[in-house]
Amino acid sequence: MPMKPVAVFQTKKALWARLYCLKSYQISSACLALALSACSLAPPASTPAVPVPAAWKAQPQAPAGWVSADAAQAWAQGQWWRLWDDPTLHALMARANAHNPTLQAAAASVRQAEALLAQQQAARWPTLGLGGNQQRAGGDARATGGSGALNLTASWAPDLWGRVADSARAQGANVQASRADLAAARLSVQASLALAYFALRTADAEIALLDGIIDAYARSAAITRHRYDAGVAARTDTLQAQSTLDNARASREALARSRALGEHAVALLVGEPPAAFGLPAVPDWQAAMPAVPAGVPAALLLRRPDVAAAERAVAAANARIGVARAAWFPNLTLSAAAGAGGAHLLDVIAAPQLAWSLGLSLAQTLFDAGARQAAEEQALAAHAQATALYRQRALAAMKEVEDQLATQHSLARQISHARANADTAARIERQMLNRYQAGLSAYTEVVTAQASALGARRALMQLALQQQQAAVALVQALGGGWQAPWADGDTDAAHAAPPAPDAPSASDPGR
Repeated sequence: MPMKPVAVFQTKKALWARLYCLKSYQISSACLALALSACSLAPPASTPAVPVPAAWKAQPQAPAGWVSADAAQAWAQGQWWRLWDDPTLHALMARANAHNPTLQAAAASVRQAEALLAQQQAARWPTLGLGGNQQRAGGDARATGGSGALNLTASWAPDLWGRVADSARAQGANVQASRADLAAARLSVQASLALAYFALRTADAEIALLDGIIDAYARSAAITRHRYDAGVAARTDTLQAQSTLDNARASREALARSRALGEHAVALLVGEPPAAFGLPAVPDWQAAMPAVPAGVPAALLLRRPDVAAAERAVAAANARIGVARAAWFPNLTLSAAAGAGGAHLLDVIAAPQLAWSLGLSLAQTLFDAGARQAAEEQALAAHAQATALYRQRALAAMKEVEDQLATQHSLARQISHARANADTAARIERQMLNRYQAGLSAYTEVVTAQASALGARRALMQLALQQQQAAVALVQALGGGWQAPWADGDTDAAHAAPPAPDAPSASDPGR
């Protein structure tokens, strides 16, 4: 006979009253456990001390300032390649940021670290479970009885000694380190792309130079043939002129091969197949030298993503010391269960047979043959190792900046001398050719002057490329304007979103 609605309501009311009492008991126990779980056994976190000079040795005075406000903003946003003011380079960087497979893999690694952090943080909360079943039993092809049940379970292991909190803190530092690793990978890809692009453009300029040289050598070869036909020049003059022309043509083919390989390297960095990628030649490309802000050495420790990753590794190792120390103390687990049963699942709702239970368990390891002591010593040693690696990385970063600053100053002076040498060699070449045409010198002197002039002009172009490469290396050594999102003291910035890559444009070159 079905129960009346009033009886069903009263039964439900009694069930909820019992569950409320159970919930009140759980809340009281939870408050006590939360009060006990506020402690952490990890040492106070601190950044290892590194000797930092007040200024760079190769740049004792701060730079005069920025060329433009746009350049300063580009650097602050990590878009350091905008300092060169090259639209093609900027478009290529956008495509590399969006499609480079190395960066995509590094970004996936960050997401894995974030997911693991979410798992670590979930361990702080209780787990709830709900289950139900319906069974029928009988014999002789007929059912004789059945039962139904609906169960609610809860379990919670309060973090009495900060083990879970320290584990989450360590993984939070790992998330920050993985984000710094992503920034380092992005900077490496961007620097590689800039170097490949500058090498390609230098090849364009050298090819244009050789095209002009080949035309001049062809005219010189024609002059020697005319002089030979007129009987005023030796056969060796025509052979030397033709040999010089052929050698220049061979050098031009070598440059064309280097440009093709450079174009393939750019295609790989922007995540495209070389067969579908192309960059039009720019024969009159001129290398521009931007003003790169070296800043002060202390800022480098925040601006270098690899240094920031090493510092976060120290923080993670410090938190793991607390995890190892927490193993010396007992683990407390609270559990609760409430269930309702009946002949049918509908009876569980209408007229349930209620049952509940509460449990508290305490577990403590009494003997482990020194395993916990060894784990704590291992955590302490790992922290000491991470500290030493951080200091080594910071010192190496400062060395790299000093190297590139010294290289920049040396190359500037070397280019000045090389430019003067190229101008002198060009004047000597013109004079030797005039003397030969006037019959005052042998053609061997013309060949020597031509080789010297061509070598001086190509050497000047290579020095200009080296200066560009040194500028990119300096940018990379300075961290590319990147700054750790937690550099302002917010060490809980593990969930901060990483900077979004530039969106590729439909008007990108090579499409």
